[in-house]
Amino acid sequence: MKRVTLSDFADRGVEVNMSPLIDCVFLLLIFFIVTTVFVEETGVEIQKPQAASAQDMDKHSIMIALTPDGKIVYDERQIGLASVRGIVTRQLREQEVPVIILADSEARTAPLVDLIDECKLAGAKNVSIAAVLE
Repeated sequence: MKRVTLSDFADRGVEVNMSPLIDCVFLLLIFFIVTTVFVEETGVEIQKPQAASAQDMDKHSIMIALTPDGKIVYDERQIGLASVRGIVTRQLREQEVPVIILADSEARTAPLVDLIDECKLAGAKNVSIAAVLE
């Protein structure tokens, strides 16, 4: 009995069709791109305070940062307190998501309270302050 080798197939002009394999790879790539969750970062480094009762929040949320010097940052740009209500209202129109305030542990209380008030006045039902779990 003769042993069959790859060169026998090459002599007959038989080729391996790579099209279905490439199609499968592209379909997997598209699947993973579409199902990936993109987390919006605020664009500023914040030292969060520690809390024993901290909980994980939903990844789909409106994240607003409050720096130690009282500046408000959203989507990597500094905004004023007057802009917060419009931004939160617009985001809540698209989807009902929680608002998470990333307040620095050195931030003053008065700007934090003003920021929470603006978020609530914009219609946010769930406003949380980010903390590090002890």
